[in-house]
Amino acid sequence: MSESAAPDYSADGEVAKKIASVIPYFPFKGIPRFYDIGGFLKYPDIFQLVIDTFVARYGGMNIDLIGGFDARGFVLGPPIALALKKPFFMLRKQGKMPNAVSGRQYQKEYASKEGDDVLCIPRDAVKAGQRVLLVDDLVATGGTLIAGIELIKLFGGVVVECGCIVELTALNCRKKFADGGHGEIPIWALISESLLTVQGEMGPDYVDDGCAH
Repeated sequence: MSESAAPDYSADGEVAKKIASVIPYFPFKGIPRFYDIGGFLKYPDIFQLVIDTFVARYGGMNIDLIGGFDARGFVLGPPIALALKKPFFMLRKQGKMPNAVSGRQYQKEYASKEGDDVLCIPRDAVKAGQRVLLVDDLVATGGTLIAGIELIKLFGGVVVECGCIVELTALNCRKKFADGGHGEIPIWALISESLLTVQGEMGPDYVDDGCAH
Protein backbone atom coordinates (compact mmCIF):
# COMPACT_ATOMS: atom_id res chain seq x y z
CA MET A 1 0.00 0.00 0.00
CA SER A 2 1.60 3.28 -1.15
CA GLU A 3 1.91 6.25 1.14
CA SER A 4 -0.22 9.31 0.49
CA ALA A 5 1.52 12.18 -1.24
CA ALA A 6 2.66 14.97 1.07
CA PRO A 7 0.53 18.14 0.89
CA ASP A 8 1.79 20.86 -1.43
CA TYR A 9 2.42 23.75 0.96
CA SER A 10 4.32 25.85 -1.60
CA ALA A 11 3.37 29.43 -2.42
CA ASP A 12 0.43 29.38 -4.85
CA GLY A 13 0.42 25.58 -4.66
CA GLU A 14 -2.56 23.27 -4.30
CA VAL A 15 -3.12 24.04 -0.60
CA ALA A 16 -2.82 27.77 -1.31
CA LYS A 17 -5.46 27.49 -4.05
CA LYS A 18 -7.84 25.72 -1.68
CA ILE A 19 -7.40 28.45 0.93
CA ALA A 20 -7.77 31.21 -1.69
CA SER A 21 -11.11 29.75 -2.79
CA VAL A 22 -12.70 30.84 0.53
CA ILE A 23 -11.11 34.30 0.83
CA PRO A 24 -13.61 36.79 -0.61
CA TYR A 25 -13.03 40.42 -1.43
CA PHE A 26 -15.33 43.39 -0.82
CA PRO A 27 -15.26 47.11 -1.52
CA PHE A 28 -14.21 48.32 1.92
CA LYS A 29 -12.42 51.33 3.40
CA GLY A 30 -12.48 52.86 -0.05
CA ILE A 31 -10.49 49.90 -1.45
CA PRO A 32 -12.23 48.10 -4.35
CA ARG A 33 -10.79 44.68 -3.44
CA PHE A 34 -10.35 44.33 0.33
CA TYR A 35 -9.46 40.68 1.04
CA ASP A 36 -11.25 39.21 4.04
CA ILE A 37 -9.41 36.39 5.83
CA GLY A 38 -12.56 35.94 7.88
CA GLY A 39 -13.58 33.77 4.92
CA PHE A 40 -11.35 30.86 5.89
CA LEU A 41 -11.99 31.30 9.62
CA LYS A 42 -15.49 29.95 8.98
CA TYR A 43 -14.02 26.60 7.89
CA PRO A 44 -11.97 24.85 10.60
CA ASP A 45 -10.42 22.44 8.09
CA ILE A 46 -9.20 25.33 5.90
CA PHE A 47 -7.99 27.30 8.91
CA GLN A 48 -6.02 24.23 9.95
CA LEU A 49 -4.44 24.10 6.48
CA VAL A 50 -3.26 27.68 6.93
CA ILE A 51 -1.61 26.83 10.24
CA ASP A 52 -0.15 23.58 8.88
CA THR A 53 1.41 25.49 5.99
CA PHE A 54 3.19 27.95 8.27
CA VAL A 55 4.30 25.15 10.59
CA ALA A 56 5.71 23.18 7.65
CA ARG A 57 7.64 26.22 6.43
CA TYR A 58 9.06 27.42 9.73
CA GLY A 59 9.48 24.21 11.70
CA GLY A 60 13.07 23.82 10.54
CA MET A 61 14.21 27.45 10.60
CA ASN A 62 15.41 27.56 14.20
CA ILE A 63 12.87 30.22 15.24
CA ASP A 64 13.07 31.40 18.85
CA LEU A 65 9.79 33.30 19.04
CA ILE A 66 6.90 34.59 16.94
CA GLY A 67 5.43 38.08 16.79
CA GLY A 68 1.96 38.85 15.44
CA PHE A 69 0.74 42.24 14.22
CA ASP A 70 -2.36 44.01 15.49
CA ALA A 71 -4.85 42.68 14.77
CA ARG A 72 -5.06 39.80 12.31
CA GLY A 73 -1.62 38.58 13.29
CA PHE A 74 -3.20 37.81 16.66
CA VAL A 75 -5.45 35.28 14.90
CA LEU A 76 -2.63 33.54 13.03
CA GLY A 77 0.34 33.80 15.36
CA PRO A 78 -0.83 31.96 18.50
CA PRO A 79 -1.84 28.67 16.83
CA ILE A 80 1.42 28.67 14.84
CA ALA A 81 3.39 29.34 18.02
CA LEU A 82 1.57 26.57 19.89
CA ALA A 83 2.22 24.08 17.10
CA LEU A 84 5.92 25.00 17.02
CA LYS A 85 6.15 25.22 20.84
CA LYS A 86 7.52 28.76 20.64
CA PRO A 87 6.70 31.91 22.66
CA PHE A 88 4.35 34.44 21.05
CA PHE A 89 4.25 38.21 21.53
CA MET A 90 1.98 40.93 20.20
CA LEU A 91 2.93 44.01 18.22
CA ARG A 92 0.15 46.33 19.32
CA LYS A 93 -0.93 49.84 18.54
CA GLN A 94 0.38 52.38 21.03
CA GLY A 95 -1.58 52.80 24.24
CA LYS A 96 -3.01 49.26 24.27
CA MET A 97 -0.42 47.40 26.32
CA PRO A 98 1.41 48.07 29.62
CA ASN A 99 5.19 47.94 30.10
CA ALA A 100 5.75 48.40 26.38
CA VAL A 101 8.34 50.08 24.19
CA SER A 102 7.05 52.13 21.26
CA GLY A 103 8.57 52.59 17.84
CA ARG A 104 8.40 55.55 15.52
CA GLN A 105 5.33 56.78 13.69
CA TYR A 106 4.76 55.02 10.40
CA GLN A 107 2.46 55.11 7.43
CA LYS A 108 -0.27 52.49 7.48
CA GLU A 109 -1.02 50.25 4.54
CA TYR A 110 -2.81 52.29 1.86
CA ALA A 111 -2.70 55.38 4.08
CA SER A 112 -2.90 58.83 2.54
CA LYS A 113 -0.84 60.59 5.20
CA GLU A 114 2.28 60.00 7.28
CA GLY A 115 2.39 59.31 10.98
CA ASP A 116 -0.87 57.45 11.30
CA ASP A 117 0.18 54.77 13.79
CA VAL A 118 2.80 53.68 16.29
CA LEU A 119 3.53 50.06 17.20
CA CYS A 120 4.77 48.80 20.54
CA ILE A 121 5.98 45.49 21.96
CA PRO A 122 6.38 44.24 25.54
CA ARG A 123 9.62 45.50 27.07
CA ASP A 124 10.80 41.95 27.78
CA ALA A 125 9.56 40.29 24.58
CA VAL A 126 12.79 40.08 22.59
CA LYS A 127 16.37 39.51 23.73
CA ALA A 128 19.54 40.23 21.77
CA GLY A 129 20.33 37.52 19.23
CA GLN A 130 16.90 35.86 19.29
CA ARG A 131 15.53 34.76 15.93
CA VAL A 132 12.05 36.16 15.33
CA LEU A 133 9.33 35.28 12.85
CA LEU A 134 6.86 38.11 12.18
CA VAL A 135 3.35 37.11 11.07
CA ASP A 136 0.50 39.06 9.51
CA ASP A 137 -2.40 38.31 7.20
CA LEU A 138 -1.42 40.57 4.30
CA VAL A 139 1.47 42.72 3.16
CA ALA A 140 0.72 45.70 0.95
CA THR A 141 3.09 48.67 1.09
CA GLY A 142 5.16 47.12 3.87
CA GLY A 143 4.90 50.04 6.28
CA THR A 144 3.54 47.97 9.15
CA LEU A 145 6.12 45.21 8.70
CA ILE A 146 8.98 47.71 8.66
CA ALA A 147 7.72 49.31 11.87
CA GLY A 148 7.79 45.88 13.50
CA ILE A 149 11.23 45.03 12.14
CA GLU A 150 12.65 48.26 13.55
CA LEU A 151 11.33 47.38 17.01
CA ILE A 152 12.88 43.90 16.88
CA LYS A 153 16.21 45.33 15.78
CA LEU A 154 16.01 47.91 18.57
CA PHE A 155 16.29 45.03 21.05
CA GLY A 156 19.02 43.27 19.09
CA GLY A 157 16.71 40.59 17.71
CA VAL A 158 17.06 39.06 14.26
CA VAL A 159 14.01 38.91 12.01
CA VAL A 160 14.28 35.61 10.15
CA GLU A 161 11.35 36.28 7.85
CA CYS A 162 8.02 38.09 7.53
CA GLY A 163 5.36 35.47 6.82
CA CYS A 164 1.97 36.47 5.42
CA ILE A 165 -1.00 34.83 3.77
CA VAL A 166 -1.27 37.35 0.92
CA GLU A 167 1.20 39.73 -0.72
CA LEU A 168 0.03 42.52 -3.00
CA THR A 169 3.13 42.42 -5.19
CA ALA A 170 2.09 45.38 -7.35
CA LEU A 171 2.79 47.67 -4.37
CA ASN A 172 6.43 46.52 -4.33
CA CYS A 173 6.98 46.40 -0.58
CA ARG A 174 10.31 44.65 -1.18
CA LYS A 175 11.73 47.86 -2.62
CA LYS A 176 10.56 49.68 0.52
CA PHE A 177 12.39 47.07 2.61
CA ALA A 178 15.58 47.64 0.62
CA ASP A 179 15.28 51.42 0.72
CA GLY A 180 14.76 51.30 4.48
CA GLY A 181 17.86 49.20 5.11
CA HIS A 182 16.00 45.91 5.65
CA GLY A 183 16.66 44.25 2.31
CA GLU A 184 18.23 41.23 4.02
CA ILE A 185 14.87 40.19 5.49
CA PRO A 186 12.78 37.88 3.28
CA ILE A 187 9.04 38.24 2.81
CA TRP A 188 7.11 35.04 2.23
CA ALA A 189 3.45 34.95 1.20
CA LEU A 190 1.36 31.84 0.68
CA ILE A 191 -1.04 33.36 -1.85
CA SER A 192 -0.53 35.87 -4.62
CA GLU A 193 -3.33 38.26 -5.53
CA SER A 194 -3.90 36.49 -8.85
CA LEU A 195 -5.50 33.55 -6.98
CA LEU A 196 -7.99 35.74 -5.11
CA THR A 197 -10.92 35.88 -7.50
CA VAL A 198 -13.93 35.33 -5.21
CA GLN A 199 -16.13 38.38 -4.92
CA GLY A 200 -17.98 38.46 -1.61
CA GLU A 201 -21.74 38.18 -1.60
CA MET A 202 -23.24 41.59 -0.95
CA GLY A 203 -26.92 42.23 -0.40
CA PRO A 204 -28.69 45.30 -1.77
CA ASP A 205 -28.19 47.04 1.58
CA TYR A 206 -24.39 46.59 1.62
CA VAL A 207 -22.58 49.72 2.80
CA ASP A 208 -18.86 50.37 2.90
CA ASP A 209 -18.77 51.38 6.56
CA GLY A 210 -15.02 50.97 7.07
CA CYS A 211 -12.93 53.87 8.29
CA ALA A 212 -11.19 55.38 5.29
CA HIS A 213 -7.41 55.08 5.13
